[in-house]
Amino acid sequence: MSAPRYLPLTLLAVALTLALPSAPASGQQKPDPPKGTMERITVHGRSLEGNLEGDSPDRPVIVYLPPSYAQETTRRYPVLYYLHGYTATAEAYAKVLALPDSVDRAVAAGVREMIVVLPDAFTKYSGSMYSNSPTTGDWETFIAQDLPAFIDTRYRTIASRESRGLAGHSMGGYGTMRVGMKQPSSFAALYAMSSCCLMNDQAAGRGAGVRGTEAPGRGDQATGRGDGAGRGGRGNAMANALAAQAAAWAPNPKNPPLFFDLPTKDGEIQPLVAAKWPANSPLVMVDQYVPALKTMRAIALDVGDKDPFVTTNRQLNESLTRLDIANSLEIYDGDHGNRVGERFVSKVLPFFSKQLSSR
Repeated sequence: MSAPRYLPLTLLAVALTLALPSAPASGQQKPDPPKGTMERITVHGRSLEGNLEGDSPDRPVIVYLPPSYAQETTRRYPVLYYLHGYTATAEAYAKVLALPDSVDRAVAAGVREMIVVLPDAFTKYSGSMYSNSPTTGDWETFIAQDLPAFIDTRYRTIASRESRGLAGHSMGGYGTMRVGMKQPSSFAALYAMSSCCLMNDQAAGRGAGVRGTEAPGRGDQATGRGDGAGRGGRGNAMANALAAQAAAWAPNPKNPPLFFDLPTKDGEIQPLVAAKWPANSPLVMVDQYVPALKTMRAIALDVGDKDPFVTTNRQLNESLTRLDIANSLEIYDGDHGNRVGERFVSKVLPFFSKQLSSR
């Protein structure tokens, strides 16, 4: 599909207006809803140890605890794990999602209380792609096993698959589908928002779209410097995007100092390397994971009608439907990032309130 020039995925600059309750006609201010709290912790990922990029296996994680958590000391809660997008961080998305206030308002409006966990996947090349690679580390296992095990030990969770959900935006939407396919024993429901990277084909000159578009791009433009986006800023993220993909999908421990292969060398496509991009595309992978996806209680997809990823998200919905995998797709009035916070409150939280078990 044709697309405009690369759009930044960094959402620190996205202006999101969340609907706030209006004051009663009497002029008396409506009481604030009960308040949850946020904690910032560090989680050690055994699955990330020894990664060749040199990223720390000790990952920042933001945890939202619902309003009743401190008072009802024997109560246990379902958990929503939320994955952020490329070039961004957990802190950036906590601001975009307006945590903790947004979840507090949703709970006050009737959404069931849950713990919300945002792991930080910012890496040397500005994003992990939530993939399994000796170069970046095994992010699939970190998200599906290491992190839930830590959260279940530290907090009063309902430590079962039926009480865990996985969601994310853009690269996080890609990660939601990838990890959901490959680690189905960890999560019972998936919600992928504006997923990038659903179809990647370097041999055809089409990039993975982590920059907010699926515009054509050369496969030899990775800088290899890893100067990134500066913890959530745009920075050199465009140049790093191909390196992030190559580190995740074409690792090569025998190719220092980068420890990955590029799909193009001296202007020529390297067919075996280039084939790894489509092999890591959910639109190609999905047929291999039908039994896993059919175990999900529910799968929801959404994308804006002005998002450059609208076509591939529609194709994912069509592929899942063709394979008799129950799913829903909503195409709404919006672009790639302008309604993420609003839809987190109005769509994502109610979805998991319905789908996750509280027992």
